[in-house]
Amino acid sequence: MAAITALSLYVIDASTAEDVAGRPNFFFDRQALYVAGGVILAIGAMALDLRRLATWAWALWGGLLGALVVVFVVGGAVRGTSRWIEIGSFNLQPSEFGKIVLMIVLAALLVERLDRVGTPRLSLFMLGVAGVPALVVFLQPDLGTAMVYMIILAAILFVGGTPWTHFAAAGAAIAAVAITLLFVLPSQNVDVLQPYQVERLTAFATADRDASDAGYQLDQSTTAVGSGGALGKGPDGATQSINDFLPEHHTDFVFAVTAEMFGFVGGAALILLYAVVVWRGVRIAARAATMFEVLVASAIVAMLAFQASVNIGMTVGLMPITGLPLPLMSFGGSHTLATFAALGLLMGIYMRRRPGTPLS
Repeated sequence: MAAITALSLYVIDASTAEDVAGRPNFFFDRQALYVAGGVILAIGAMALDLRRLATWAWALWGGLLGALVVVFVVGGAVRGTSRWIEIGSFNLQPSEFGKIVLMIVLAALLVERLDRVGTPRLSLFMLGVAGVPALVVFLQPDLGTAMVYMIILAAILFVGGTPWTHFAAAGAAIAAVAITLLFVLPSQNVDVLQPYQVERLTAFATADRDASDAGYQLDQSTTAVGSGGALGKGPDGATQSINDFLPEHHTDFVFAVTAEMFGFVGGAALILLYAVVVWRGVRIAARAATMFEVLVASAIVAMLAFQASVNIGMTVGLMPITGLPLPLMSFGGSHTLATFAALGLLMGIYMRRRPGTPLS
């Protein structure tokens, strides 16, 4: 965590020095503040009694829905989306913290119904509990975070013992919905997704991409990654990033900046660091003291692994552009704070692990 965060601060500082005239440390200072707040949240999360939180599952679920809905009323709109509540100079994004709330709620509800695991009724019930907030997030619109909500559900159901046939049926349903949203309904002049969302989801698979928006972002990202070569061009030579050819270079495409500065070696080292975090997270989940904590830990690991995989995949053109930030690397207040809080919960689960089960 410390190594990834230190690299993040360095890359953000180097790539945004010219972004705000006369304020070379504008983004670095804010991200450093978010990291400091995240460390405090992580320490607090380590001390949380998750079992007590589990007894408030439905209240937490209601609070999550309320926070997501209130964004439409008082939230500020940025680039056509309503995801943030403005608190002074800080934009609070409830859906980021909603990931943590959702995994606690789902884990608590599944533990209460372990004797019914494997029944279609329970799987549909859990799908409804996760699907309602995911739908609200989707309507903000925030497709990427809505996908994370579903990944959290899948991880908890999988670790809880849900049979593979339920996942196969869900996969078929998701494929049918995707085809309907992307091709069938648009052919009938019915648009559910925003135009930019369709472009993001299809640009990576289109050989003849538009030189604008998602297609432009993807082209500039792959150019930055490729130009880094084996060892990178260094901060001063990363022309794609420091000259603003690469949009969102400190948020969604921070991995491309890292690859341009430090090359294949630097990008591979960053991926290795994420692999270590995931590996240790899996070991923590395996040694958790209770089934409830096993499920929460598994959801945290799945969330981090999914976000890292999708973000890195989209920067190199292997996955659609979904707008998911790279954990611990991308600039952003709510995302940084929520990620540290989740990892704090994971470390707390390790501290309460079963006696006689060391991590290593």
